Amino acid sequence: MVNYLLFLTIVTLFVTITQATVYLREDFDTPDWESRWVQSEFAGKEWGKFEWTAGKFYGDDLKDKGIKTSEDARFYGLSRKFEENKFDNEGKDLVVQFSVKHEQNIDCGGGYLKIFDCSLDQKSMHGDSPYLMMFGPDICGPAQKKVHVIFNYKGKNLLVNKDIRCKDDVHTHVYRLVVKPDNTYKVLIDGESVEKGELEKDWDFLAPKKIKDPNAKKPEDWDDKAKIEDPEDKKPEDWDQPEYIPDPDATKPEDWDDEMDGEWEPPQINNPAFKGEWKPKQIDNPNYKGPWVHPEIDNPDYLPDDKLYRYPEICAVGFDLWQVKAGTIFDNLLITDDEKEADAIQNEILERVKEEKKMREKQEEEEKKTAQAAEEDKKDEEIDKEEDDTDDKETKHDHDHEEL
Repeated sequence: MVNYLLFLTIVTLFVTITQATVYLREDFDTPDWESRWVQSEFAGKEWGKFEWTAGKFYGDDLKDKGIKTSEDARFYGLSRKFEENKFDNEGKDLVVQFSVKHEQNIDCGGGYLKIFDCSLDQKSMHGDSPYLMMFGPDICGPAQKKVHVIFNYKGKNLLVNKDIRCKDDVHTHVYRLVVKPDNTYKVLIDGESVEKGELEKDWDFLAPKKIKDPNAKKPEDWDDKAKIEDPEDKKPEDWDQPEYIPDPDATKPEDWDDEMDGEWEPPQINNPAFKGEWKPKQIDNPNYKGPWVHPEIDNPDYLPDDKLYRYPEICAVGFDLWQVKAGTIFDNLLITDDEKEADAIQNEILERVKEEKKMREKQEEEEKKTAQAAEEDKKDEEIDKEEDDTDDKETKHDHDHEEL
Protein backbone atom coordinates (compact mmCIF):
# COMPACT_ATOMS: atom_id res chain seq x y z
CA MET A 1 0.00 0.00 0.00
CA VAL A 2 2.83 2.36 0.90
CA ASN A 3 4.59 1.59 -2.36
CA TYR A 4 1.37 2.21 -4.31
CA LEU A 5 0.87 5.60 -2.66
CA LEU A 6 4.49 6.47 -3.36
CA PHE A 7 3.98 5.49 -6.99
CA LEU A 8 0.88 7.72 -7.26
CA THR A 9 2.75 10.61 -5.68
CA ILE A 10 5.62 10.26 -8.17
CA VAL A 11 3.22 10.04 -11.10
CA THR A 12 1.28 13.10 -9.90
CA LEU A 13 4.52 15.01 -9.40
CA PHE A 14 5.71 14.03 -12.89
CA VAL A 15 2.44 15.13 -14.51
CA THR A 16 2.58 18.42 -12.61
CA ILE A 17 6.16 19.06 -13.69
CA THR A 18 5.57 18.16 -17.33
CA GLN A 19 2.20 19.89 -17.69
CA ALA A 20 2.18 22.63 -20.31
CA THR A 21 1.77 26.23 -19.23
CA VAL A 22 -0.41 28.33 -21.50
CA TYR A 23 0.36 32.01 -20.98
CA LEU A 24 -2.03 33.26 -23.65
CA ARG A 25 -4.70 31.68 -25.78
CA GLU A 26 -6.96 33.83 -27.92
CA ASP A 27 -9.33 32.15 -30.34
CA PHE A 28 -11.62 35.16 -30.94
CA ASP A 29 -14.56 32.79 -30.52
CA THR A 30 -16.80 35.17 -28.56
CA PRO A 31 -18.17 38.61 -29.49
CA ASP A 32 -16.63 40.16 -26.37
CA TRP A 33 -13.09 39.81 -27.77
CA GLU A 34 -12.83 43.61 -28.02
CA SER A 35 -12.95 43.89 -24.23
CA ARG A 36 -9.58 42.13 -24.08
CA TRP A 37 -7.88 44.17 -26.78
CA VAL A 38 -6.90 47.86 -26.96
CA GLN A 39 -6.94 49.90 -30.17
CA SER A 40 -3.99 52.24 -30.64
CA GLU A 41 -4.83 55.95 -30.81
CA PHE A 42 -1.34 57.14 -31.71
CA ALA A 43 -1.63 60.47 -33.54
CA GLY A 44 -0.68 60.88 -37.17
CA LYS A 45 -1.81 57.44 -38.35
CA GLU A 46 -4.90 56.51 -40.32
CA TRP A 47 -6.00 53.52 -38.30
CA GLY A 48 -8.09 50.77 -39.86
CA LYS A 49 -10.71 48.70 -38.07
CA PHE A 50 -10.65 44.98 -37.31
CA GLU A 51 -13.89 43.08 -37.96
CA TRP A 52 -14.98 39.87 -36.23
CA THR A 53 -15.67 37.32 -38.95
CA ALA A 54 -14.84 33.88 -40.31
CA GLY A 55 -14.54 35.36 -43.78
CA LYS A 56 -16.08 34.23 -47.06
CA PHE A 57 -14.98 30.59 -46.77
CA TYR A 58 -14.16 28.57 -43.68
CA GLY A 59 -14.28 25.18 -42.02
CA ASP A 60 -16.45 26.14 -39.06
CA ASP A 61 -18.44 29.38 -38.86
CA LEU A 62 -17.75 29.92 -35.13
CA LYS A 63 -14.35 28.31 -34.54
CA ASP A 64 -12.87 30.06 -37.58
CA LYS A 65 -14.01 33.50 -36.54
CA GLY A 66 -11.06 35.84 -36.16
CA ILE A 67 -10.24 39.51 -36.57
CA LYS A 68 -10.05 40.79 -40.15
CA THR A 69 -8.43 43.95 -41.49
CA SER A 70 -11.32 45.73 -43.19
CA GLU A 71 -10.03 48.96 -44.81
CA ASP A 72 -7.48 49.32 -47.60
CA ALA A 73 -4.35 51.47 -47.25
CA ARG A 74 -4.52 51.70 -43.46
CA PHE A 75 -2.36 51.12 -40.41
CA TYR A 76 -3.61 48.58 -37.88
CA GLY A 77 -2.72 48.77 -34.21
CA LEU A 78 -4.27 46.39 -31.69
CA SER A 79 -2.77 44.82 -28.58
CA ARG A 80 -3.58 42.66 -25.60
CA LYS A 81 -1.74 42.38 -22.29
CA PHE A 82 -1.73 39.28 -20.10
CA GLU A 83 -0.09 40.74 -17.01
CA GLU A 84 -1.74 38.15 -14.79
CA ASN A 85 0.20 35.51 -16.77
CA LYS A 86 3.38 37.46 -17.51
CA PHE A 87 6.40 35.21 -17.44
CA ASP A 88 10.15 34.78 -17.69
CA ASN A 89 11.08 32.13 -20.26
CA GLU A 90 14.37 31.24 -18.56
CA GLY A 91 14.99 27.51 -18.81
CA LYS A 92 11.79 26.94 -20.82
CA ASP A 93 10.75 26.52 -24.41
CA LEU A 94 8.96 29.54 -25.81
CA VAL A 95 6.29 28.61 -28.35
CA VAL A 96 4.44 31.33 -30.28
CA GLN A 97 1.73 30.21 -32.69
CA PHE A 98 -1.10 31.86 -34.62
CA SER A 99 -3.02 31.50 -37.87
CA VAL A 100 -3.16 33.89 -40.81
CA LYS A 101 -5.56 33.85 -43.75
CA HIS A 102 -4.88 36.31 -46.57
CA GLU A 103 -8.37 35.86 -47.94
CA GLN A 104 -8.02 38.96 -50.14
CA ASN A 105 -5.02 37.46 -52.01
CA ILE A 106 -2.83 40.15 -50.45
CA ASP A 107 -0.48 42.15 -52.68
CA CYS A 108 1.30 44.22 -50.03
CA GLY A 109 0.93 44.12 -46.27
CA GLY A 110 2.05 42.61 -43.00
CA GLY A 111 0.67 39.47 -41.39
CA TYR A 112 2.92 39.31 -38.33
CA LEU A 113 2.56 39.91 -34.61
CA LYS A 114 4.80 41.50 -32.01
CA ILE A 115 5.54 40.46 -28.43
CA PHE A 116 6.13 43.07 -25.73
CA ASP A 117 6.98 43.43 -22.07
CA CYS A 118 4.63 45.11 -19.59
CA SER A 119 5.89 48.62 -20.36
CA LEU A 120 3.87 48.74 -23.59
CA ASP A 121 1.64 51.82 -23.78
CA GLN A 122 -1.21 50.17 -25.64
CA LYS A 123 -3.08 53.32 -26.68
CA SER A 124 0.13 54.81 -28.07
CA MET A 125 1.45 51.68 -29.77
CA HIS A 126 3.02 52.36 -33.17
CA GLY A 127 5.87 51.24 -35.43
CA ASP A 128 8.61 52.58 -33.18
CA SER A 129 7.24 51.13 -29.94
CA PRO A 130 9.93 48.88 -28.42
CA TYR A 131 9.14 45.17 -28.71
CA LEU A 132 10.82 41.90 -27.76
CA MET A 133 10.05 39.82 -30.83
CA MET A 134 8.33 40.12 -34.19
CA PHE A 135 7.17 37.01 -36.02
CA GLY A 136 5.02 36.21 -39.03
CA PRO A 137 4.56 36.64 -42.77
CA ASP A 138 5.13 39.84 -44.72
CA ILE A 139 4.27 40.21 -48.41
CA CYS A 140 4.88 43.10 -50.78
CA GLY A 141 4.94 42.28 -54.48
CA PRO A 142 6.49 39.16 -56.01
CA ALA A 143 9.95 39.88 -54.57
CA GLN A 144 9.06 39.99 -50.86
CA LYS A 145 7.27 36.97 -49.49
CA LYS A 146 9.05 36.28 -46.24
CA VAL A 147 8.55 35.20 -42.66
CA HIS A 148 9.94 37.82 -40.31
CA VAL A 149 11.77 36.60 -37.23
CA ILE A 150 13.16 39.61 -35.39
CA PHE A 151 14.59 39.61 -31.87
CA ASN A 152 15.38 42.65 -29.77
CA TYR A 153 18.76 42.33 -28.07
CA LYS A 154 20.15 45.10 -25.90
CA GLY A 155 17.92 47.69 -27.55
CA LYS A 156 18.57 46.64 -31.17
CA ASN A 157 16.12 44.86 -33.46
CA LEU A 158 17.98 42.01 -35.17
CA LEU A 159 16.72 40.46 -38.41
CA VAL A 160 17.33 36.81 -39.22
CA ASN A 161 20.17 36.27 -41.68
CA LYS A 162 18.18 33.72 -43.68
CA ASP A 163 15.38 34.09 -46.23
CA ILE A 164 12.35 32.24 -44.84
CA ARG A 165 9.54 32.04 -47.38
CA CYS A 166 5.90 32.44 -46.34
CA LYS A 167 2.69 31.16 -47.89
CA ASP A 168 0.97 33.53 -50.33
CA ASP A 169 -2.34 31.83 -51.15
CA VAL A 170 -5.82 32.69 -49.81
CA HIS A 171 -6.13 29.89 -47.25
CA THR A 172 -5.48 29.66 -43.51
CA HIS A 173 -1.92 28.81 -42.46
CA VAL A 174 -0.51 28.15 -39.01
CA TYR A 175 2.80 29.87 -38.18
CA ARG A 176 4.90 28.73 -35.23
CA LEU A 177 8.14 29.98 -33.71
CA VAL A 178 9.95 27.86 -31.10
CA VAL A 179 12.87 29.30 -29.10
CA LYS A 180 14.72 26.89 -26.83
CA PRO A 181 16.94 27.35 -23.74
CA ASP A 182 19.89 25.85 -25.64
CA ASN A 183 19.78 28.93 -27.90
CA THR A 184 18.31 27.10 -30.88
CA TYR A 185 15.12 27.88 -32.76
CA LYS A 186 12.80 26.58 -35.43
CA VAL A 187 10.06 28.01 -37.63
CA LEU A 188 7.15 25.85 -38.75
CA ILE A 189 4.30 26.49 -41.19
CA ASP A 190 1.35 24.11 -40.96
CA GLY A 191 3.46 21.73 -38.88
CA GLU A 192 6.33 21.52 -41.37
CA SER A 193 9.75 22.84 -40.39
CA VAL A 194 10.82 25.56 -42.83
CA GLU A 195 13.90 26.78 -40.95
CA LYS A 196 15.91 25.96 -37.86
CA GLY A 197 19.34 26.63 -36.40
CA GLU A 198 21.28 28.46 -33.73
CA LEU A 199 20.44 31.94 -32.53
CA GLU A 200 24.06 33.07 -32.47
CA LYS A 201 24.72 31.91 -36.04
CA ASP A 202 21.52 33.17 -37.68
CA TRP A 203 21.30 36.58 -35.99
CA ASP A 204 23.99 39.17 -35.23
CA PHE A 205 23.47 39.04 -31.48
CA LEU A 206 27.16 39.11 -30.65
CA ALA A 207 30.36 40.48 -32.11
CA PRO A 208 32.21 37.88 -34.24
CA LYS A 209 34.40 35.43 -32.36
CA LYS A 210 37.28 35.98 -34.76
CA ILE A 211 38.50 39.12 -36.54
CA LYS A 212 41.28 39.80 -39.03
CA ASP A 213 44.58 40.46 -37.32
CA PRO A 214 45.05 44.25 -37.68
CA ASN A 215 48.83 43.80 -37.44
CA ALA A 216 49.06 41.25 -40.23
CA LYS A 217 49.89 42.43 -43.75
CA LYS A 218 50.46 40.62 -47.00
CA PRO A 219 54.24 40.21 -47.60
CA GLU A 220 55.56 42.47 -50.33
CA ASP A 221 57.01 39.50 -52.24
CA TRP A 222 53.72 37.55 -52.13
CA ASP A 223 52.72 36.79 -55.70
CA ASP A 224 49.02 35.93 -56.00
CA LYS A 225 48.77 36.01 -59.81
CA ALA A 226 48.04 32.52 -61.10
CA LYS A 227 48.82 33.47 -64.72
CA ILE A 228 51.38 35.85 -66.26
CA GLU A 229 52.26 36.98 -69.76
CA ASP A 230 54.80 34.76 -71.52
CA PRO A 231 57.98 36.88 -71.67
CA GLU A 232 59.24 34.87 -74.68
CA ASP A 233 56.14 35.36 -76.76
CA LYS A 234 56.75 37.86 -79.59
CA LYS A 235 54.29 39.70 -81.80
CA PRO A 236 54.42 38.42 -85.42
CA GLU A 237 55.83 40.92 -87.93
CA ASP A 238 52.68 40.84 -90.07
CA TRP A 239 50.32 41.28 -87.09
CA ASP A 240 49.63 45.01 -87.38
CA GLN A 241 47.02 45.48 -90.08
CA PRO A 242 44.44 48.28 -90.44
CA GLU A 243 40.90 47.47 -89.30
CA TYR A 244 39.38 48.96 -92.49
CA ILE A 245 40.66 49.03 -96.09
CA PRO A 246 39.35 50.57 -99.35
CA ASP A 247 36.92 48.28 -101.14
CA PRO A 248 38.98 46.81 -104.03
CA ASP A 249 35.83 46.10 -106.03
CA ALA A 250 34.47 49.62 -105.83
CA THR A 251 34.59 51.74 -108.97
CA LYS A 252 34.27 55.43 -109.46
CA PRO A 253 30.73 56.39 -110.61
CA GLU A 254 30.53 57.56 -114.20
CA ASP A 255 28.82 60.81 -113.24
CA TRP A 256 31.44 61.67 -110.59
CA ASP A 257 32.88 65.16 -111.21
CA ASP A 258 36.22 65.67 -109.42
CA GLU A 259 35.90 69.43 -109.68
CA MET A 260 32.37 69.44 -108.27
CA ASP A 261 32.46 66.39 -106.00
CA GLY A 262 36.09 66.34 -104.93
CA GLU A 263 38.60 63.56 -105.29
CA TRP A 264 36.81 60.19 -105.33
CA GLU A 265 37.79 57.66 -102.71
CA PRO A 266 36.51 54.09 -102.60
CA PRO A 267 34.34 53.18 -99.58
CA GLN A 268 35.95 51.39 -96.58
CA ILE A 269 35.29 47.75 -95.76
CA ASN A 270 36.40 45.45 -92.92
CA ASN A 271 39.92 44.19 -93.44
CA PRO A 272 39.95 40.36 -93.40
CA ALA A 273 43.63 40.49 -92.37
CA PHE A 274 42.91 42.59 -89.26
CA LYS A 275 43.73 40.66 -86.06
CA GLY A 276 43.02 43.24 -83.38
CA GLU A 277 45.24 44.16 -80.48
CA TRP A 278 48.08 41.71 -79.91
CA LYS A 279 48.62 40.34 -76.44
CA PRO A 280 51.23 37.82 -75.36
CA LYS A 281 49.82 34.44 -74.36
CA GLN A 282 49.31 33.56 -70.69
CA ILE A 283 51.36 30.94 -68.91
CA ASP A 284 51.37 29.53 -65.37
CA ASN A 285 53.18 31.83 -62.96
CA PRO A 286 56.16 29.91 -61.54
CA ASN A 287 56.20 32.25 -58.50
CA TYR A 288 52.48 31.88 -57.72
CA LYS A 289 51.85 31.30 -53.99
CA GLY A 290 48.07 31.19 -54.06
CA PRO A 291 45.61 33.71 -52.59
CA TRP A 292 46.83 35.34 -49.41
CA VAL A 293 44.53 34.62 -46.46
CA HIS A 294 44.42 37.31 -43.81
CA PRO A 295 45.13 35.57 -40.48
CA GLU A 296 42.49 35.91 -37.78
CA ILE A 297 42.75 36.40 -34.05
CA ASP A 298 40.28 36.14 -31.17
CA ASN A 299 38.03 39.19 -31.09
CA PRO A 300 38.58 41.03 -27.78
CA ASP A 301 35.06 42.51 -28.13
CA TYR A 302 33.40 39.09 -28.29
CA LEU A 303 31.40 38.38 -25.14
CA PRO A 304 29.61 35.01 -25.06
CA ASP A 305 26.01 34.92 -23.87
CA ASP A 306 24.38 31.58 -23.09
CA LYS A 307 20.99 33.23 -22.57
CA LEU A 308 20.36 34.88 -25.91
CA TYR A 309 16.94 33.22 -25.88
CA ARG A 310 15.80 34.72 -22.58
CA TYR A 311 13.28 37.51 -21.98
CA PRO A 312 12.69 38.21 -18.26
CA GLU A 313 9.23 39.68 -18.82
CA ILE A 314 6.85 38.62 -21.59
CA CYS A 315 3.55 40.36 -21.08
CA ALA A 316 1.70 41.44 -24.25
CA VAL A 317 1.04 40.76 -27.94
CA GLY A 318 0.04 43.15 -30.64
CA PHE A 319 -0.67 43.63 -34.32
CA ASP A 320 1.20 46.66 -35.64
CA LEU A 321 0.70 46.53 -39.40
CA TRP A 322 0.31 48.40 -42.67
CA GLN A 323 -1.86 46.89 -45.41
CA VAL A 324 -2.47 48.18 -48.91
CA LYS A 325 -5.18 45.60 -49.57
CA ALA A 326 -7.19 44.63 -46.49
CA GLY A 327 -8.85 41.30 -45.78
CA THR A 328 -6.36 39.32 -43.64
CA ILE A 329 -7.90 37.25 -40.82
CA PHE A 330 -5.84 36.58 -37.67
CA ASP A 331 -6.87 33.83 -35.27
CA ASN A 332 -5.77 31.09 -32.84
CA LEU A 333 -3.08 32.96 -30.90
CA LEU A 334 -1.12 30.77 -28.51
CA ILE A 335 1.89 31.40 -26.28
CA THR A 336 3.01 28.38 -24.30
CA ASP A 337 6.07 26.42 -23.19
CA ASP A 338 5.06 23.11 -24.74
CA GLU A 339 4.92 22.20 -28.42
CA LYS A 340 2.49 19.37 -27.75
CA GLU A 341 -0.08 21.95 -26.70
CA ALA A 342 0.56 23.82 -29.95
CA ASP A 343 0.38 20.58 -31.97
CA ALA A 344 -3.08 19.74 -30.64
CA ILE A 345 -4.46 23.17 -31.55
CA GLN A 346 -2.70 23.21 -34.91
CA ASN A 347 -4.08 19.80 -35.89
CA GLU A 348 -7.63 20.97 -35.19
CA ILE A 349 -7.08 24.06 -37.35
CA LEU A 350 -5.63 22.07 -40.24
CA GLU A 351 -8.60 19.69 -40.18
CA ARG A 352 -10.91 22.67 -40.56
CA VAL A 353 -8.74 24.03 -43.37
CA LYS A 354 -9.69 20.93 -45.39
CA GLU A 355 -13.34 21.97 -45.16
CA GLU A 356 -12.36 25.59 -45.83
CA LYS A 357 -10.76 24.54 -49.12
CA LYS A 358 -13.83 22.54 -50.10
CA MET A 359 -16.03 25.58 -49.52
CA ARG A 360 -13.69 27.75 -51.56
CA GLU A 361 -13.66 25.23 -54.43
CA LYS A 362 -17.46 25.12 -54.39
CA GLN A 363 -17.63 28.92 -54.46
CA GLU A 364 -15.20 29.04 -57.38
CA GLU A 365 -17.34 26.56 -59.31
CA GLU A 366 -20.44 28.63 -58.66
CA GLU A 367 -18.62 31.82 -59.65
CA LYS A 368 -17.47 30.12 -62.85
CA LYS A 369 -21.01 29.00 -63.69
CA THR A 370 -22.37 32.48 -62.96
CA ALA A 371 -19.72 34.05 -65.21
CA GLN A 372 -20.49 31.58 -68.00
CA ALA A 373 -24.22 32.23 -67.70
CA ALA A 374 -23.61 35.98 -67.82
CA GLU A 375 -21.46 35.56 -70.92
CA GLU A 376 -24.16 33.47 -72.60
CA ASP A 377 -26.82 36.07 -71.69
CA LYS A 378 -24.61 38.78 -73.19
CA LYS A 379 -24.23 36.80 -76.42
CA ASP A 380 -28.01 36.20 -76.58
CA GLU A 381 -28.62 39.93 -76.12
CA GLU A 382 -26.19 40.74 -78.93
CA ILE A 383 -27.90 38.20 -81.23
CA ASP A 384 -31.35 39.61 -80.35
CA LYS A 385 -30.09 43.12 -81.07
CA GLU A 386 -28.65 42.08 -84.43
CA GLU A 387 -31.97 40.41 -85.34
CA ASP A 388 -33.89 43.54 -84.27
CA ASP A 389 -31.59 45.73 -86.36
CA THR A 390 -32.08 43.41 -89.36
CA ASP A 391 -35.89 43.51 -88.95
CA ASP A 392 -35.78 47.31 -88.70
CA LYS A 393 -33.75 47.55 -91.91
CA GLU A 394 -36.11 45.19 -93.77
CA THR A 395 -39.17 47.11 -92.56
CA LYS A 396 -37.62 50.39 -93.69
CA HIS A 397 -36.73 48.87 -97.07
CA ASP A 398 -40.32 47.65 -97.61
CA HIS A 399 -41.68 51.03 -96.61
CA ASP A 400 -39.37 52.86 -99.01
CA HIS A 401 -40.31 50.43 -101.82
CA GLU A 402 -44.02 51.04 -101.25
CA GLU A 403 -43.50 54.81 -101.47
CA LEU A 404 -41.73 54.36 -104.79
